[in-house]
Amino acid sequence: MFKLFRPVLFVCGLIALAMALLMVFPALIGLVKGDSETYAFAISAAVTGSLGLLLVATCRGGDFSLRPRQLYLLTCCSWGLLSVAGALPLTFGHAHLNFTNAVFEAVSGITTTGSTVLSDIEDLPHSLLLWRALLQWIGGLGVIGMAVSILPFLRVGGMRLFQTESSDWSDKSLPRLGHLARLLFISYTVISLACVLSYWAWGMNLFDAVTHAMATVSTGGYATDDRSMGRFDNGMLWISVVFMLLGGLPFVLYIRFFASPSLKILRDDQVIGFLMIVAGLTLILTLDLIADGVYAPFDALTQAAFNITSVITTTGFASADYTQWGSFSVALFFFVTFIGGCSGSTSGGMKIFRFQLSYLFLAKQIRQLVHPRGLFSIRYNGKEVSDDIISSAVAFSFLFFVTLVVITLLLSLTGLDMLTSLTGAATALTNVGPGLGEIIGPAGNFASLTDSAKWILCFAMLLGRLELLSLIVIFTPVFWRG
Repeated sequence: MFKLFRPVLFVCGLIALAMALLMVFPALIGLVKGDSETYAFAISAAVTGSLGLLLVATCRGGDFSLRPRQLYLLTCCSWGLLSVAGALPLTFGHAHLNFTNAVFEAVSGITTTGSTVLSDIEDLPHSLLLWRALLQWIGGLGVIGMAVSILPFLRVGGMRLFQTESSDWSDKSLPRLGHLARLLFISYTVISLACVLSYWAWGMNLFDAVTHAMATVSTGGYATDDRSMGRFDNGMLWISVVFMLLGGLPFVLYIRFFASPSLKILRDDQVIGFLMIVAGLTLILTLDLIADGVYAPFDALTQAAFNITSVITTTGFASADYTQWGSFSVALFFFVTFIGGCSGSTSGGMKIFRFQLSYLFLAKQIRQLVHPRGLFSIRYNGKEVSDDIISSAVAFSFLFFVTLVVITLLLSLTGLDMLTSLTGAATALTNVGPGLGEIIGPAGNFASLTDSAKWILCFAMLLGRLELLSLIVIFTPVFWRG
């Protein structure tokens, strides 16, 4: 059994050391600002770093090839470790959160969900605000790496469609994998810095520009004020729209673009579908807001574009309480919650490519009914898609909605009403952030929920972030029988 866990624990040790190092930055902010958070981050860094050193020292050496079972374990253990380590400063610090609330806030951050149990956020110390932003930024980077390197290899939910030669975890492939990781990190950092400069140039103070850029590009949605993005003007909202869209596109395409600048990346079927859906939904909502007299035309376009982009990319920023825009808007935002961004992006949700494959599969079935003897194939990005990829994508979609029903029922058992239970389950599984209704809507938060409801939502957020099967599989007997 130790042979199975050794490389997994070694990597977890490295992750713990990285988290301990990351805690230095908010600790320094605490020193500069003179708040009491420095001690909380110092204690958290010491605990996390000690655990990391222990794991690295006891598990180093030997063969480092990671097999499928170990990759499943690594995926689940690493995200669990990040969540617990991320919760420590929130427990020891100014927020004085109990362990349940601290873990909820950390899981929400590291999965880039953006749901929060905190209120009067603008009064929190800068060090804690920076830590929340860092959790989302690191979480977004982890999501991209997992989507590009691990999930295609594990063939989760049709992700093998995007398998590259870097989705190989044998010893000989590690240098190639390391090169891809560096390129992803550089691309992610460059886009984040561009977002910081854009916010700052438009008038946001430097601290807010940094924290909001981290939350924007990671599509996380943690703001530094209870009003989220509602305190900024239209120009700032349009900047946010641009970078939320960039966060929702496949980061592998940015690597290709930086290597060979060309607009050919926009010919990707997933990118085309994503941008068309965003544009179409924005137009529909804009017309509805104008027709109902909620906003003047340009304001309606701005509010529609911002909030549609925020929800479909699963960022979770809000510029207004869109639940007050009428029943059509509420229904529209509920369905948009499930769509998500592109595979290989920081976005959550079901992902655009699964909807596209499901549509192509349905079209194929209809043609087959009309021409029973015909031979039809499904092509995506100019390549034929195998039946097992289609089956995997369709199975994922079925499992997603079954899981949604189960989580909804579990939340209702904690005493929540139907709307809160359903939209809470949906926003957790899709990593969007806000739900609908008075309690967890864009103008509310999750503080009033019971501890049991928060733990259910923590599990749901991790389920959604790890594409369901990556987490569910480790609870099956066949996994442990090897």
